Amino acid sequence: MTFTLRRQLTLFVAEKDAAIIEQVRQTYNPIQFELIKSHVTLCRDEEMQDLEQVLLNLVNLLHPAIEIEFGKPARFDNGKGLFLPALPNNTVFETLRSKVLSGMAINPGKQEPHITLMHPRNSTCTNELFEQISQLNFPAKLKFNRISLIEQHQAGRWKTLNNFELKEME
Repeated sequence: MTFTLRRQLTLFVAEKDAAIIEQVRQTYNPIQFELIKSHVTLCRDEEMQDLEQVLLNLVNLLHPAIEIEFGKPARFDNGKGLFLPALPNNTVFETLRSKVLSGMAINPGKQEPHITLMHPRNSTCTNELFEQISQLNFPAKLKFNRISLIEQHQAGRWKTLNNFELKEME
């Protein structure tokens, strides 16, 4: 048996803003709902090969909280998955990623921020569900105040290892 350990940096949706998102996830994707709270992935495990450097970058990071604007629910993975895509021009998100991944040997490339509502690994978005969910009133803009380092063993529940507050330069 191969032991799988994954680490990511994520921006969790604040509880006060997550009600409708979590309701959809719990109803239509209960497996993923149990594994992790609603979030935007900032950096994937394969981008953080030098974890020591990433942690040093996070400890020394001076960056204010960020806001991301989201569009209407959209399907992905041949229509099987459903997510809230960020609107284009997320310069602040890309700037934050580049600061966190500064000094990495591999160019991280661009990542489109989003919140997964139905993960295709463990749910299926039908046309009927898509129409139903599309009628809901999701938050148009979310503010993120902290970066969380999270870890998953095998296919288990994600655990938060550390939080790094986003803060203004003094």
